Amino acid sequence: MIIKLPEDVKNIIQTLETAGYEAFAVGGCVRDCLLGKTPHDWDITTSALPQEVKALFRRTIDTGIQHGTVTIMIGKEGYEVTTYRIDGDYGDGRHPDNVTFTRSLEEDLKRRDFTINAMAYSPTRGVVDLFGGREDLQKGIIRCVGNPLERFGEDALRMMRAVRFSAQLSFSIEDKTREAISVLHDNLSKVSAERIQVELIKTLVSDNPDYLKIMYETELTAVFMPEFDICMKTQQNNPHHMYSVGEHILHTMKYIRPDKVLRLSMLFHDMGKPAMKTTDEEGIDHFKGHPQKSAQMARDILHRLKFDNNTLGLVLRYVEYHDRDIEPDLKGVRRAMNKMGSDIFPGLFEVKKADTLAQSMYKREDKLNRLAELNTIYDEIVRNGDCVSLKELKISGKDLIEAGMQPGKQLGDVLNALLDRVVEEPELNDTETLLKLAKELSS
Repeated sequence: MIIKLPEDVKNIIQTLETAGYEAFAVGGCVRDCLLGKTPHDWDITTSALPQEVKALFRRTIDTGIQHGTVTIMIGKEGYEVTTYRIDGDYGDGRHPDNVTFTRSLEEDLKRRDFTINAMAYSPTRGVVDLFGGREDLQKGIIRCVGNPLERFGEDALRMMRAVRFSAQLSFSIEDKTREAISVLHDNLSKVSAERIQVELIKTLVSDNPDYLKIMYETELTAVFMPEFDICMKTQQNNPHHMYSVGEHILHTMKYIRPDKVLRLSMLFHDMGKPAMKTTDEEGIDHFKGHPQKSAQMARDILHRLKFDNNTLGLVLRYVEYHDRDIEPDLKGVRRAMNKMGSDIFPGLFEVKKADTLAQSMYKREDKLNRLAELNTIYDEIVRNGDCVSLKELKISGKDLIEAGMQPGKQLGDVLNALLDRVVEEPELNDTETLLKLAKELSS
């Protein structure tokens, strides 16, 4: 099979070969080409030592020279070229203690994680597939190169990567590979929160976010998010539900678009239900106060996994308000936008819809009709340009000071009171009218 390489990649390989070395495109870029996808990155592997690579190219950067990696700059593009290597022992379960350079492509490929990522290609040699990667691509299988216990023992993050690739490609995980994850799941505790976060997000924004269940079944979530395990074990005996809390969460993620914040919001929206569960005398389960508890737990987990403050802030608001009733009229929606922040609309309607679609059929049509009505009202508010926040108010603190008001708490109180009036009556959002109202309020 012929793979169309970018000109720069072809030239790098050709330059190395002309100098008497082997060179190949390797790993994910070869996998993606065989799947008919356009690779995001092109990695190159070579028998040339780092200093030999550097001698052949005008502009190079020592990005990871101790591990054999040199970045070749062509124009503004950088291409990583790594010398064939054999990894030493992984003392910390994350990084090799040392690496040994080799002239053998086979030795280099057999240290890689999965068969589908252990293929190489050059225009002169074609596809080099020593471990059945092409067959596994055809069968839709994620399988470790060699012994999975050894591969996962080297780098524990590979266990999450196995699930992530299966979610992204809609592949199944080969039995022995999956069993090895269950055996070695505890090793994930050696991996940094930042690396876990990256694999979690890639899984959640894939076409199969519900493959998080595989992480639960192989006990990976028990290591980095045990709160989810409790959700999987918590039943919901309630007319509105037909799944356990965890299964409901998994379904909601499938019903919302693959946006990082929205998928995380669905992951956490009911996380607090197990802690808030009560059962009445008729055996019906209730979860009063669960949105606030879920937001509190989401904060703890997002901090633990080192998420940025912007993501954290948005997710917490979606979680806190996902179950909040909004009156289906102009005033009701404007009030909600003012209280919750207009930036989370209309995403909040998407969250509410996903939540509804993952519930039982009980009153589902009524819930979806009400949501559609709210969405229509929201669209009208946006079209009208109605004011729902201080930044849209046609008067500012500076205007009030120029009109004679003293800076301080009272000025802030007056602005907020004016905003409340305008949210109720948008036609009042006029500078002259607001100045007049401000004078009445301040006196």
